[in-house]
Amino acid sequence: MRVDDADSALLQRAQQGDVAAFEGLVERHRDRVYTLALRMMKSGDEATDVTQDAFISAYRNLPNFRGDSQFGSWVYRIAANHALMRLRHRKVVAAVEQPLDESDGPHFNERGSLIDEVSPWEVGGAEQAVLDTELRGAIEKAADALGDEYREVFVLRDLEGLSYEEIAELTGSTVAAIKSRLHRARLSMRAAIDRFYEDRT
Repeated sequence: MRVDDADSALLQRAQQGDVAAFEGLVERHRDRVYTLALRMMKSGDEATDVTQDAFISAYRNLPNFRGDSQFGSWVYRIAANHALMRLRHRKVVAAVEQPLDESDGPHFNERGSLIDEVSPWEVGGAEQAVLDTELRGAIEKAADALGDEYREVFVLRDLEGLSYEEIAELTGSTVAAIKSRLHRARLSMRAAIDRFYEDRT
């Protein structure tokens, strides 16, 4: 049985009130959801809370799930949304605002087109060295240093593979704004890789 078929069978039973079937779905997808939450929250306790909240929300909304996407994708988006809400709440509680300066606006090329793709890994030798433990540590440190709004788009797009449209929907922003933030985040990550190699020479 394929993964999709197994999920479908469990989902059908869960929607009919089979709690054990829903627990089976949780078991299949919990690790991936937790990994996303941990990357976004940078706290094991908060990642656990986000994971629990996501599956609770999924369970409560099972009757409304029509199967337009895979169950795993659906609960993954729910988890990302819960994480974003917690990050925003954290900002409010801390009463900290970090407005963008003029340099944080959209980036355009010489033809006036929005620059939407700057790969952070297109630095000499970076693709081969990314698995190196020290480089990975430098990258993670640089990601931690990003502001929340930049880190979230970097995690959702480059680490988790969500589309621009999905990220815009989750964050309540526009695709253009998401691309601009991602561009800046990627430039920061590229600079971190450059510094890493400079320190090794």
